[in-house]
Amino acid sequence: MVLASKGHCIHDTRSDRVFNIISTTLLVLVLLVSVYPLYFVLIASVSDVNAVNAGKVVLWPEGFHLDSYIRVFQNQRVLLGYRNTVIYTVLGTLLNLALTLTAGYALSLEFPGRRVAMFFITFTMYFSGGLIPTYFLYKDLHLLNTVWVMIIPGAVSAYNLIIARTFFHTNIPKELYEVAELDGCSRTRFFFSVVLPLSQVLTAILGLFYAVGHWNSYFDALMFLNERKLHPLQLVLREILIQNSVPVDDKMIDPDVAEQLRQIKELMKYSLIVVSSLPVLIAYPFLQKYFVKGIMIGSIKG
Repeated sequence: MVLASKGHCIHDTRSDRVFNIISTTLLVLVLLVSVYPLYFVLIASVSDVNAVNAGKVVLWPEGFHLDSYIRVFQNQRVLLGYRNTVIYTVLGTLLNLALTLTAGYALSLEFPGRRVAMFFITFTMYFSGGLIPTYFLYKDLHLLNTVWVMIIPGAVSAYNLIIARTFFHTNIPKELYEVAELDGCSRTRFFFSVVLPLSQVLTAILGLFYAVGHWNSYFDALMFLNERKLHPLQLVLREILIQNSVPVDDKMIDPDVAEQLRQIKELMKYSLIVVSSLPVLIAYPFLQKYFVKGIMIGSIKG
């Protein structure tokens, strides 16, 4: 039912009610399909592993305990991987935003060679040298087995750079700089004092994109980091999951010990997924408003 301007009520037609029921039902189903796997991992991480394997854990935990989380935080490799991931995410995101925002604003201005620069930036989105040449390049640059191999190579995303350029070109009129220039404002001061405060939506969205990418990154670490002390959390999680999939030979050790090892691995599998995903899930609700405001970023061409 919709209220009219003069206080009269306009009732929904039958077709409107049918549409609302169908759309609401579909949205609820999509919500359940999206949320339930996360919920199941959460309740499985605090349930008895035998109950989980028997399929008894559906809506509520069975045999509630926190042993898996205690074991996770007692594992030095997990804590070290967590620390490394936080370092890679913080440093990488700050560098990503610094380069993407400054380069995006520069490319939104008119200057000779701008189209050529955009061509080469766009070219990198479709063509690359391949994994082996990339490995030898990093080796020659002495980036292998260093923190910087997780930060510098992906310092700028061409896609995000194009989004930033389009945002600045569309939402920051050149007349604004002309007015500031009359008061003696330089281009650098204009960027930090005017452009950045007007680009909070863009900064928040790109920051979340970059941060999630760094947080979930494991392939670069798998290829370019041989020292275990530099491995991020996702690589540690991968190794634990692989170890969990390898059967323990009951003939080599006591069956009771083998069963205990299996249970420990199962418990840590679920708890590690929760621990590795929790920071992103916590941060998302605080940044959701920027997604609502910035959903049309880059879609308007000026």
